[in-house]
Amino acid sequence: MWIQVQRSDKKTLTQQVYEQLRHYILNGDLKTNEKLPSTRELAVSLGVSRNIILEVYDQLVAEGYLIVRPRSGTFVAPGSVFNKNEYQESQVTEDSINKTLKDIIDFKAATPAMDHFPRKAWGRLAKEVCNDSPDSIFGYHSSEGLLELKEEISRYILRTRGVISRPNQIMITSGATQALSLITEILIKNKEYVAVEDPVTDEMRTIFSYSGADICPIPVDEKGIIPEYLSQEKPPGFVFILPSHQFPLGGTLSIQRRIQLIEYARKYNCYIVEDDYDSEFTYEGTPVHSVQGLDPERVIYVGTFSKILSPALRIGYAVLPTGLIDEFKNLKWYTDRHNSSLEQLILTRFIKEGFLERHVRKMKRIYKQRRETMVSSLKKHFPDSLILGHSAGMHLVVELQSVEFNEHLIDWIQKHSVQIYPVDYYSIIKGRHCNKIVLGYGSLSTEKIEEGILRIKIAIESYNTNEILD
Repeated sequence: MWIQVQRSDKKTLTQQVYEQLRHYILNGDLKTNEKLPSTRELAVSLGVSRNIILEVYDQLVAEGYLIVRPRSGTFVAPGSVFNKNEYQESQVTEDSINKTLKDIIDFKAATPAMDHFPRKAWGRLAKEVCNDSPDSIFGYHSSEGLLELKEEISRYILRTRGVISRPNQIMITSGATQALSLITEILIKNKEYVAVEDPVTDEMRTIFSYSGADICPIPVDEKGIIPEYLSQEKPPGFVFILPSHQFPLGGTLSIQRRIQLIEYARKYNCYIVEDDYDSEFTYEGTPVHSVQGLDPERVIYVGTFSKILSPALRIGYAVLPTGLIDEFKNLKWYTDRHNSSLEQLILTRFIKEGFLERHVRKMKRIYKQRRETMVSSLKKHFPDSLILGHSAGMHLVVELQSVEFNEHLIDWIQKHSVQIYPVDYYSIIKGRHCNKIVLGYGSLSTEKIEEGILRIKIAIESYNTNEILD
């Protein structure tokens, strides 16, 4: 047993001795029923006061690590030692996992560049809001969100997305996830189903299913969801769409299909739920306006600041037709009372003072550069690949005609420290997109993107070689 104390350490001498002894016991370096040195002996060997060692022993006895046997001394208590081999194996496994997670290049889509979060501006506004706000801001507030924020959002989404709304139609939520969950709970009754684009993010399907809805997959192509596949006999509770940048295939819903969807919703008295999660980031031409702007009473518009700023900022919103406002507001109250008022005020100031739009312009330049790097790397290493989807958002889809991205190949690529996501993973009806993968670039530097694409190439080539040898 070796114990070392540092008088210059921020930890007290008592804490240093306690933590080292506790570690030796748990790790099995001190065996069960092994006798410890007397308090006087250990104090002399460490050059510390005996009172320190007495305090440490008393604490370890109180916690059950040590037992005192009268006239015999202090011993390691039975049951306080891990099996050393199992403990070491778990440590090795954990260390190797951490190393793997650290080294892996993850092409996960819809993850923003968190290293570019506007910390300085946000921090300054947070300090000002905390210091300048009235005492009432620290109390309870309405479940629908602060009026100031809803006014700013209403102006912002009209200017940038063509969304028509009054502030009272906007409900502040904990990201788009909560908004979609509450919408599903309101609109899906008597086991009605949701018509969902196929493929679509698995998170959306889970939200709808968890709220009790059945899922009806509607196929998509390069122009978005295909309205002709919607049921004419039994309409859904609502149709869920990502019209600006379909996830994952990346298409933009054409105006003809937008009109078809609205006419369908009017005819069958159902709703369209429009998720506009990364529409701000368009790199060619101008962003297409929202579907909601064509019919505010038939389309529920859902937005979030998680993709624009950071997932840590749990603020999203839903723009509701007037007939759904009261029910949504009541359900929101019973869910979580209301979102953080301080963060809502900070975001209000962030939008009002122009920081949000400046941040979006900055991120568009960064994401465009990362997208161009990915496209050029794909063309270099996979010259026969086909890149799908509108030039927007934070991901693209690549199709490799001669490659089937099955589980074995995905695992093989992961062993080369790259995580990729097959489109078929997001499909409800499997087997239609086996040669396509989703590659997100939002959170990766250009160097990581180039290295990641190279690793994919090496992995696929070595996988094919192994198959031939087998």
